[in-house]
Amino acid sequence: MPITAIEVKALRERTGAGMMECKKALTETNGDLDEAIALLRKKGAASAEKKSGRIAAEGVVELGVNPDRSLAVLVELNCETDFVAKDDSFKSFAREIAGAVMNSRPPSIEDAVDLALSGGHTIEAARQELIAKIGENISLRRFELIEGEAGTLAGYVHGSRIGVVVQLSTSSEEEVGRDIAMHIAASRPLCIDENAMPAEVLQKEQDIYSAQAAESGKPAEIVEKMVSGRISKFLKENTLVGQPFVKNPDQTVGEMLATHDAAV
Repeated sequence: MPITAIEVKALRERTGAGMMECKKALTETNGDLDEAIALLRKKGAASAEKKSGRIAAEGVVELGVNPDRSLAVLVELNCETDFVAKDDSFKSFAREIAGAVMNSRPPSIEDAVDLALSGGHTIEAARQELIAKIGENISLRRFELIEGEAGTLAGYVHGSRIGVVVQLSTSSEEEVGRDIAMHIAASRPLCIDENAMPAEVLQKEQDIYSAQAAESGKPAEIVEKMVSGRISKFLKENTLVGQPFVKNPDQTVGEMLATHDAAV
């Protein structure tokens, strides 16, 4: 029996498969829409398994924060190309995963893939269907759950690639936490303050500066001051509270936090 364009369109809307795949499936099932859907799903699953071996190096980072800001999640979902990373269905899948992970708090990726999404499918089943629809390998690479007191968590995602969650010491306006998270994404401090700087990092910098200063031929006391000054500059440039705040470089992040009686 001849297959009409209307039938092909209906099957494509239901499955997201290509026009030729839909027409072929309808032909093989004598125009039975339900059987054609089942056939495409079988073929799609087989296709998805083949694609699962390909490298997924692009993707998005998705942020979720619950209403009282006591729980946040960052999810990294990977695909093969930047084009798919911008696809609405791919981004929607990442949002669904973030919501499911935040609601169920699974201990691992292996547990997360069995979580049910709003449509009833598990994350893994939905992943396989999306692979079949999009034609690229899709991988849930990792997630991180962060818990805190109510009103203390906030987050920011830059360009769908860099995600930051900040926990403030006390409940405060969400905008404050989001601004700090945005600053961290932009400036990438090594730690919060001088006391948190790893000793090995500081020692490495001191060794470098000492060697450089020694070559100057200046007296030992001058060399010591030179090294001390460079270490001080290094700490200001690489600690969160010492860096100039990206939204107002005239004040440091530490000063910005102080105006809001907050700390990270």
